[in-house]
Amino acid sequence: MAYVTTFPTVSPDTGVTRQVLSDSPELMVVAFGFEAGAKGALHDHPHVQSTYVESGRFRFTIGAESFEVGPGDSFVIPSGARHGCACLEAGRLIDTFPPRRDDFL
Repeated sequence: MAYVTTFPTVSPDTGVTRQVLSDSPELMVVAFGFEAGAKGALHDHPHVQSTYVESGRFRFTIGAESFEVGPGDSFVIPSGARHGCACLEAGRLIDTFPPRRDDFL
């Protein structure tokens, strides 16, 4: 049986919005909206993270590596890797986390 739940949109940082799109104990899908110039602060977590760039342009840093991504690009951030981003052109990222990030609920 499928359940549809609406989660609120929150603003974890200046110029950034976050909305959980779906979740289960095993997996979570989250949308992040960024204004141009906004940053996703460097952080790490035990979850593997898959990121899909729906729109916009971003510079990501994972560990010592930095790279730019745009619409249609995707990549995986390993568990425990320190990472963050800077939004170069306003856009939206879709992240998935196995298992669910309970800190987002």
